[in-house]
Order: sequence, then structure tokens, then C-alpha cells
Amino acid sequence: MTETADGHTGAGGAGAAPQETSPHGTALPASAPTEPEPHGLGASVLPTDSLAKAQGTFPYAADLWAEGLLWAAVHRSPHPYARIVSIDTGEAERMPGVRAVITHADVPGDAAHGRKIADQPAFARDVVRYHGEPIAAVAADHPDTARLAAAAIAVEYEVLEPVTDPEKSFEAEPLHPDGNLLRHIPLRYGDPDVTGEVVVEGLYRIGRQDPAPIGAEAALAVPRPDGGVEIYTASTDPHTDRDLAAACFGLPPEQVKIVVTGVPGAMGDREDAGLQVPLGLLAMRTGCPVKIALNREESFLGHAHRHPTLLRYRHHADGDGKLVKVEAQILLDGGAYADTSSDALAAAVSFACGPYVVPHAVIDGWVVRTNNPPSGHVRGEGAMQVCAAYEGQMDKLAERLGLDPAQVRARNVMATGDLLPTGQTVTCPAPVAELLEAVREAPLPPLPKDAPEEDWLLPGGPEGAGDPAAVRRGVGYALGMVHMLGAEGTDEVSTATVKVNGPVATVMCAAVESGQGFDTLARQIVQDVLGVEEVHVASVDTDQPPSGAGGRGRHTWVSGGAVERAAKMVRTQLLQPLAAKFGMSTELLTIADGKITSYDGVLSTTVAEALEGKELWATAQCRPHPTEPLDEWGQGDAFVGLAFAAVRAVVDVDIELGSVRVVEVALAQDVGKVLNPRQLRARLEAGITQGVGTALTEHLRVAKGVVRHPDFTAYALPTALDAPDIRIVKLVEERDVVAPFGAKAASSAPVVTTPAAVAAAVRAATGRPVNRMPIRPQAAVAAVETADR
Repeated sequence: MTETADGHTGAGGAGAAPQETSPHGTALPASAPTEPEPHGLGASVLPTDSLAKAQGTFPYAADLWAEGLLWAAVHRSPHPYARIVSIDTGEAERMPGVRAVITHADVPGDAAHGRKIADQPAFARDVVRYHGEPIAAVAADHPDTARLAAAAIAVEYEVLEPVTDPEKSFEAEPLHPDGNLLRHIPLRYGDPDVTGEVVVEGLYRIGRQDPAPIGAEAALAVPRPDGGVEIYTASTDPHTDRDLAAACFGLPPEQVKIVVTGVPGAMGDREDAGLQVPLGLLAMRTGCPVKIALNREESFLGHAHRHPTLLRYRHHADGDGKLVKVEAQILLDGGAYADTSSDALAAAVSFACGPYVVPHAVIDGWVVRTNNPPSGHVRGEGAMQVCAAYEGQMDKLAERLGLDPAQVRARNVMATGDLLPTGQTVTCPAPVAELLEAVREAPLPPLPKDAPEEDWLLPGGPEGAGDPAAVRRGVGYALGMVHMLGAEGTDEVSTATVKVNGPVATVMCAAVESGQGFDTLARQIVQDVLGVEEVHVASVDTDQPPSGAGGRGRHTWVSGGAVERAAKMVRTQLLQPLAAKFGMSTELLTIADGKITSYDGVLSTTVAEALEGKELWATAQCRPHPTEPLDEWGQGDAFVGLAFAAVRAVVDVDIELGSVRVVEVALAQDVGKVLNPRQLRARLEAGITQGVGTALTEHLRVAKGVVRHPDFTAYALPTALDAPDIRIVKLVEERDVVAPFGAKAASSAPVVTTPAAVAAAVRAATGRPVNRMPIRPQAAVAAVETADR
């Protein structure tokens, strides 16, 4: 169930539609009369594609088709580390129906690609560095033929001993010409020699999570008459994908076009060139459209995952629990190639102390290459791993001092004007104390003993084998923070065009709708600024100016800001003739409810009448204030903005079996401004549910570099029965003055904070340290029970 701040309850779970709310989050009575469809900022405007998606008619990349279509398949390495002695494609080429087979020798341009460092080969040439690395690709007239041909490619290997322990990577032989160390950030803040009266230490391990898109990756490449290629795919960063692919093709970017198709969700897994490069090469080689649709195993092997992380912490505090110093060593496993590992490390090191005031800090962070699968951008990267660790430390500090865990947190919370350990001043709203107080004061769910046994779920499911007498309840708290937009000097810029032709407006912006709601937001902005109800958002391709990748609230802030500026320019064009006619400035005219009125009531007309016969348009850009890279001691203004969340988790634990059920998650979050209540609540619920999966079930098992059981049988996503009751107790709307609309990123903060809160609740129920994620059953067996055995 989902509960609003004032106690109204509605259907819960990640996929359920939250209860209708007002622009400020207050639940509307169920008996409210039917009203016209809401529009504009602050209203719960429904996505235009919601019905098609619910009915299964929405076109995704896997649904694409073209005349003369060929099918592609990729031959992948079965070894995590090996030298390639030879590649024999003869048998595959001779198979009936096979039209082309390509390897590294057929890449006419750059042999490698990468978002930060171009270190990942389009096809492995001399060596394979991870299980599943592409070696060759096939195009055939049937998907089964393509897969059989790919399997028929004979590769002779000299198998090498893989480096899979990131701690051993420092001393191991270089896995790449650039070496094994991708980045080291030594952060020094304050006096490194200060010590506290109370010291607690901890070692924490975070496992490998997969983005696990329900819709697996697919794409279609179509050759162009000019020798280029058009690629239709669910990209969330089409311009970067185009540039990477064009470099491998040896073509200028204008000869490569990326057309974004329906994105079936994205949490980082759509940001790679693993499909575009082989598919485009095959299309240009055969002169035919070529399509690929990965199966689940290929999807697990083909994209990047969350960085597995080892964290060593030492917290110093005084006798009252006030933090004095934090020492930490953070080691991220970057896998075989660089991808976005540098960004993840910067976030991990910068937020290693959490949303707490820490006068002194000594933090060292490393990210290294191994022969494990590549790691990259997954929602909350870096921040999620350190949150689990520093919140574990706060629980240890509370236990050492005999204080309530929430009380220790309250004594140290950050506020606006405080400093991060990077030396950056927190200038945005930081209502951390208010968020913590909100979840502390929220009513707790009833205990199972207050309800009949058949009315509540045992840990392990409704048919759980456990004994109700062995179930213990625990309550845990966590505070988390994330950064918005890119960091360390990333040039964040987006361009948008708004056109109005009579009563219809069109928005053109290369911001990809990946489930975050940008298309709906763009409609709301234009409705709000221009008073035009019918607003269409054009499909995205690389013929439009770039808008950057999705994630970290970028499109709400930067692309939404560009749409707003363009719409306001059109508004000025619309109002200027009217203002001149009545001898007043446009600032004295307002647009509301489809009407244009002057301050004195002399002018009153409808927007439709003013637009009749006119075609107006404007293009605008939005670029936030610049940031800077962290210096040699981890200091610098590296972030545009920050968002905060407080989570209280309530769990039931079977202390004999180690089964855990999350009963309820209460969330208070700093959102800046609610732009679409329904959409916001759905994203918060989804983020919480993803966090529950991270805490309890999601773990991509890799043994000696080999991915074990890459399927949804072994990789357990949370189901409807695993999703807890979700109580959104408070949304703090304190506008961030530097952000368009004042809104902040929404879904990353719950993903970052929820796993730490669940771990804290399991600690409270069992007395065990719980220093691994996902939480293993043996870690949830109560300490006293273990001692008895």
C-alpha cells in the first residue's frame, strides 16, 4: 500500500498508480467530482503513451521491421581472460543464408570506443578481457541462422589466469596497455591527525547489480545512399552514441544518424555502443537493413553493471556522538574497461561521509581494471555504495554510545551553508534534519501479533516455512544524498525548439523519454507558458541539437529549462502585437486558463484567437553554472546541485532461517518543487522498490570472471510480494533557486538510501553487523541463535 502524508492509503508497489493528489501532494477525496483533464505544471498530467504501453501496442526497438531485413548475432568470448590465437569464420560464412561475418579486421575506423576513455575494442583482436566480450558478428536471413553461424565461428584461445580480485589488481600484470589503475582520488580535508574520543571501524562489501531491463536490448541499422547508416535503437544518449559509432565506422558524424525508438526503461544500461557498432558495420557491408534483438543471457553479458565495492571505514566521534573525523578506503571494481568508472569514483569519494557535518576527513578511493564484466552507470552509482557503509558506521556509533540510531544521525546532519569534504559549500536547500524528523515521527505499522496470522506474510512468502515465533521486527534509518547533472567540469547543455501553429504546439528536443517523464513535463511547460492545451513532443534523433544523456535529473533541469526558455520566447512573440496595440508592455499581460488578459482588464482574449493564422517558433538553450574537477587532494566545486532523502525501513526477520521481509518503507525527500504529483510518486515508489531489490535479492554472480546463470531465475528481481508498503511521509518543496522550476532529481535518492535503511533494520532485528549487500540469509540469523548452535 502507498500512504500519503495525511494518512490516505492507495494501491502500492512499483507499478501501481498512486492515489490522485493535489499539486502539493495532498490526497484528494475519492468522491471528488470528475473534472477536465489537468494540464500545466503542478498537475498530474498523464503520459500520452500510457494507454498504448498498458495495452501492449507501444512500439519498442524489438518491434521494428524493414523490407529485406537481415538478422544479426554476436559471437562472444566464453573466457574472462585469454589471448586470441586465431579466428576462423569459414564455416559460418559457408552456411546457407549467411550474408556477412565481420571481426576486428573489418572495422574501418577507430578500433576502440569509450565514453571517457576509448579503451574498449569494437571486437576483441589479440586478447579478450571479460566473459562475453564481442569477437565477431554475423548477418543472416533468419535469427536462428545468425545465431547458429555465430556459434560456428571457431576461435582458438590461449587461456590466461584472470585477475578478478580488485585488491590484487594493483600488483597484477597490466590487463590493458594503460595499466590496471583507472583512477585514484586522495581526499584530504581538515587535520588528518585529529582523533576522536570514540572510534568505530567497519568493513563493507557491495555486490554487483545489473540494470536488468525488462525489455532487453534491440536495434535496427539501415544503410544510407550516401554510404552512411541510420541506427534505430533505445539510446538514452544518442549524440554520444552517434559520435562513438561514426569514429569506429571511419565516417564523419553527419553520415551516421541515431533515431531513438521507444525505450523500455533505462538505468544506465542503454548507454553503450555495444550494439550500434557491429550492427552498423553489418548494414553497410550487406547493403541491407540489419536487426538484432538480444536474449536475456546476451543482455546480462553485454551491458555494464553497478560497481562491486569494498569499503573500509573508521569513524571518530566525541562522547556525545558528534563526528570528529571520517577515514575511509573505497575500492571500486571497474571491470575490464573504463566506461564511466571515473564518475562513479568521484561520487563515492565526495559523498563518503554522507549528509553529515564532518570537520576532518581522510578518504582514499580507487577504481581498477579486472577481468570481471565492465562496470558503468547504474542509478546512484558511487553514492549508493558509500551510503550503505557510512550508515552502517552510524549504527555502530549509536550502539557504542548507547544512543538511539536516529538520535546520533540528528546530532550530525548537514544543512545549507555547510561544507562537503571536497570543500564545496552546500548552497542548495539541504533540509536533512527536517527529513529525518518526518520519518521518525511517522506512525509505525502494526505488529503481526495485532492481526490474525493468516492476515500477514511471513518472511519468505505466504507459504514460508518459518515459525512465527522466530520472527523479529526491526526498524532502521538511513540518510542519503546524490548529485544532480554531470560533475567535475561536464558541460551540461540542452537545446529545445518550440513551434506553435494555430492551436497546436510542438516541442523538438533531443532529451530521450526513458520513463522519467520528460515528454510529459515538456507538454506541461508549454501548456503553462503559452496556454496551448494540445502539445506534441517530436521523436528524437541526432539531426536535432544534442541534449546530453538521461539520468541525475538532467532532462528535468537542463532540457526542461531549454523548453521553458523557448516557450517564453514564443510567448513574447505572441504578446508583443497585442501589447503594442494597447500601448503596454508584455509584462502587463498574463496567460491563464487559455485566456490572455491585461492587468487592468482592458484586454481580454483567448489564446486560440490570438494564435489564429499564426506560426511562431523559437529555439533556446539552457546551460547550468559550470563545475570544476576535483584537484590532487579531492577538493573543488564539482557538483551543480544535491538532493537528499531520509528513509525508515521496517522489516520482519526469521532469525532461524535468515529470511527477510520488508514490511514498510517510509520516505521523506527533498524534491525542490513538485511538477507532476502522480509522476513523482510513481518514480519514488519505483526507486524504493529497486532499493529493496539491491538490499535483499539482486546479485549478479560472477565466479573467476565468469557470469553464472545470467537469467531471471538466478538474478532475482523483487516481485509484487517483495515490494513493501510505501509511505511517502513528506516531500519538502524548498525551491533550488538555480534550477529551472526549482525542482530536484527524484528517483536516485531513494535507490541510494533504501538499501542502507533495510540493512539498518535487519541489524536492529538480529543484532548482526550486516555488512554485505545483498544481505545473505546467514547474515540475518540472530547472533544469539548462532551462539546457541
